[in-house]
Amino acid sequence: MTEHSEALPHVIVQPPALSKQDERRGVLLWFRLARFYNQSIRQTNQHLSQWNMTAAQFDILAQVGGAGRITQQELADKLVVTKGNITQLLVKAEAQGVLSREQQWKTKYVSLTEAGKKLYEEVVPLQEHFQAAKFSSLTMEEQKQFLELLKKLR
Repeated sequence: MTEHSEALPHVIVQPPALSKQDERRGVLLWFRLARFYNQSIRQTNQHLSQWNMTAAQFDILAQVGGAGRITQQELADKLVVTKGNITQLLVKAEAQGVLSREQQWKTKYVSLTEAGKKLYEEVVPLQEHFQAAKFSSLTMEEQKQFLELLKKLR
């Protein structure tokens, strides 16, 4: 802070006033989305268990495999896990021989080993198909609309 700048007051933005009906609808939407997500993660973990892998481990495999070589920070930014959790996941994947980590100066890089590349080629297409099938009850137009609605909620 310079001598001419002032600390801005912490402002809490209040959401717009909602009717009781709007509040109930909002809560219902949230519950349905949460239930869908939780069910999807359970089914995904069950599907991935045949490779002794969780959804979080798959996410790392898919992100690193798709990038070829990625910094640990870039990977952390793409994943929805904490920094401590990513370190645990990377240590486990490295111990399983799926990926390797190297450090160049202050930057840590992550890449798949040959075994990791083979696992990527085996698992990713099957998991992508598994996930896509979850939305097969929606038409293509409904799927596009759903994506746009989810983007709008960011």
